[in-house]
Amino acid sequence: MSMQRRIPRAGGTRVKRALGVQAALEWAFRVEKAQLELPPPQDVSEEGFGFGLEYVLMQRAALGCKADGGQHKMGSYTHADAEVIAAIVAGMPDSLGGIRMAIRVAELARAGLTPDWMPGAMPRCVPVETRRNQHGERAVTEVVGTERVLHRGRWRSVDVLVCRVTWRPHPEQIKSARRGYHNWWQALDWLQDGLATSGMLREVEVTAPMPKVRPWGN
Repeated sequence: MSMQRRIPRAGGTRVKRALGVQAALEWAFRVEKAQLELPPPQDVSEEGFGFGLEYVLMQRAALGCKADGGQHKMGSYTHADAEVIAAIVAGMPDSLGGIRMAIRVAELARAGLTPDWMPGAMPRCVPVETRRNQHGERAVTEVVGTERVLHRGRWRSVDVLVCRVTWRPHPEQIKSARRGYHNWWQALDWLQDGLATSGMLREVEVTAPMPKVRPWGN
């Protein structure tokens, strides 16, 4: 994905570049190399609901004092809108994961990735342990007791064998991956609303398209 540094004007009016929230995040962190500058922790006596727009406004004011428009790049330009996006990500509310989620959102955007929700994963019952010999791969069994059986008119003692099994991938592993995706999606939903309504982006317009809320379809 690429974006011009300067967005042309049409009839004297600035034309904004429309981007979905995920594309806007990837532009800010991957293309513009914006850095996630996290604010200091709140006073422990305060209720933690993120850092709000006050911090973002402070970041914007700081940006206005920079000759090259960027706080973090040495000798190169970081678009001011990218810095604002990074500042709003840093204000992720605690109810959505706070600083931890802000870091995750930024890292995924910088890598151009979507959280792995384990597409196509289906739990299968498989042996806990297998061994391979000249006859192929076989499940490992163990003796758990003996039984007496009547065979051809004679009583014999035979071993009772069991094969220990497990689920792979485990259903809880799949649930955890999809819960992580859903938490990321909720964070992007909050960011989409904040970026679209903040009025702080000068050359970028964050539009409504979002990643699928449940790509696994059930």
